[in-house]
Amino acid sequence: MPDQPTIAVIGAGIMGNGLTTHFTLAGCDVTLIDHRQSNLDEAGARILDAVEFLRDAAGVDADPDDVLSSIDLTLDQDEGVADADIVIESVSENLEIKHEIFADVAAAAPDDAVLASNTSSIQISNIAEAVPEAADRVVGCHWWNPPYLMPLVEVVRGADTSDETVKRVVSFVESVDRNPIVVKRDVPGFVWNRIQFAVLREAMHIVDEGIASIEDVDAAVRDGYALRTAVVGPFETVDLSGLDLFQAISNDLYPHLSTDDEASDLFDEYIDAGRNGVQDGAGFYEYDQSPDAVLEERDRTILALREARGEFVGADDG
Repeated sequence: MPDQPTIAVIGAGIMGNGLTTHFTLAGCDVTLIDHRQSNLDEAGARILDAVEFLRDAAGVDADPDDVLSSIDLTLDQDEGVADADIVIESVSENLEIKHEIFADVAAAAPDDAVLASNTSSIQISNIAEAVPEAADRVVGCHWWNPPYLMPLVEVVRGADTSDETVKRVVSFVESVDRNPIVVKRDVPGFVWNRIQFAVLREAMHIVDEGIASIEDVDAAVRDGYALRTAVVGPFETVDLSGLDLFQAISNDLYPHLSTDDEASDLFDEYIDAGRNGVQDGAGFYEYDQSPDAVLEERDRTILALREARGEFVGADDG
């Protein structure tokens, strides 16, 4: 693989334009592909905004217009992947759509191109069923939003993914200044989302049971658990306190934790009330800012946390 691989990103949504922004700033030649011109137009505007944010908030030495002009935006998927070293699919979480895309891309991309999916939950082996002749080149490459700020990437091995493919993707992720974690077994949700949704299930359960309010549960996670886990992970935490202590607490506490196999009724309650999140101006909370303003506030906080940890998010770090 070249030092600066040629990347094709399929899907110009939030993750697609974020990936394109980061890869371009990292020095890659990038083509962003979508089936609607309006999606590409919106992606272009978001790329400009992202680079301007990074320039103003993180000191990235890049001109937004120059970055955008260096990206090939196209509706022609076959042409867009024709010279790609790595193709990263980032469309909706629909297996049928992904199968169609992977079958088309496997036929149009170079025979040695990595065929990666940015899926956050669908098993890679299921995606690879669309291209049995190229299943060894199909791999998960799951980035967290926003990709130009979040430092970790899940590299997910499917049942038929070759060692060489995993090695190439790990090398690529490192080359664009990100930290790969290898998911050795192809399970739904991989690592990040299994942890995230386990926490969410228990948080919902605590509210459902009247143990604490939504606000206080958020405070407990944001200002307590997450503040400490930003410094030490769960296994490190156990080491610091002692395995025997955590074993005893686990045996006492596990029987009382949620084992629900369906989403909490709180979702239906709020959705039915028209409170679907920041885009509606209300979800579990009320919002008087635009969705973009809420996201920018989140991004500035992520950036500040990374800077406090001594992680410079500059031109060399995307």
